[in-house]
Amino acid sequence: MRWKKRPDGSNWGAFGADDQLGAMNLVGPEQVRKGLAEVCHGRTFCLSLPLDHPGGTALHPRRHPPRRFATLRGGKNEGAQCFCHAASRDNPLYCDVFSDDVALIHTQYSTQWDGLAHVGAEFDADDDGTEEIVFYNGFRAGTDIKPAPAATGQIRWDSYEDPRAEALGIENLARHGVQGRAVMVDLHRHYGQDNHAVTFAELMNILKQDRVVIERGDMVCFYTGLDTLILGMNKQPVAEILLNSCAGLDGSDEQLLNWISETGMAALISDNFAVELMPKSSRASGRHAMLPLHHHCLFKNGIHLGELWRLDELALWLRTEGRSRFLLTAPPLALPGAVGSPVSPIATV
Repeated sequence: MRWKKRPDGSNWGAFGADDQLGAMNLVGPEQVRKGLAEVCHGRTFCLSLPLDHPGGTALHPRRHPPRRFATLRGGKNEGAQCFCHAASRDNPLYCDVFSDDVALIHTQYSTQWDGLAHVGAEFDADDDGTEEIVFYNGFRAGTDIKPAPAATGQIRWDSYEDPRAEALGIENLARHGVQGRAVMVDLHRHYGQDNHAVTFAELMNILKQDRVVIERGDMVCFYTGLDTLILGMNKQPVAEILLNSCAGLDGSDEQLLNWISETGMAALISDNFAVELMPKSSRASGRHAMLPLHHHCLFKNGIHLGELWRLDELALWLRTEGRSRFLLTAPPLALPGAVGSPVSPIATV
């Protein structure tokens, strides 16, 4: 066992001492069948923003939009770009034309999954009075989640190559597959563009009003309307507006956090930046998590978070149809060692 003491309110060990999937263990054949049972029309919705959105770096100065390059040819056309490249340049008998490109992409710039190695904590897992850097289920920094080798020379964006989550990497989620029943909670219907932190009591009232039922193993989506604002800014985001618009969960509400884990939901997803509202101040005293919902979900309970998804069209359709459930298919990239991943989810109704 990697730990002698687990955090209060955590489920470490619930799925086995070496588990790397967390709450996604609850999504299996039964949840897939439940999701398929929600498909009546065969209509699909893409739940991804274009991956070059929000645009620029105003919202996160160290996460940059994707850059793409043409790959290079070799042989007699050494150094030529392989984009609209006529193969007749290599052999006049060929009629093919090839295009091939390279993408440089920050894995958590746009529509994304947060992996379980994305957020850890300093915590005394050895119960010896000294805190260690640990992640979900007690996996350790330096041993299981390894920073890149030390850099030399001038520090650039590419100085720290090949950090690696040997445990809790996003490939575990890809290998398991992400397909099952999802539930939409329409916060925008109740708060519009108000930058409101939704408490447990308020959320329970919304679920009751909208007749939304969340069961064990469901993936839960919170539509706030921020996706529409992002798209309307056409890759020129105004941080002051986006960071002060639309609702999100109140991560400081302990009753809400307990409900999340006790309900047995497999994942939390939103069209906003962090599912929880980014706290402008903290009511906590003493040492505490900067992002309490991330701390509770990723670190303590292995609940994956989906951020910056596009939910507007699906939410409106579900609202019109008087429904809240649908089949969700949302595998991340099978990129070994990564702590997050772009995703192009599909909802089927």
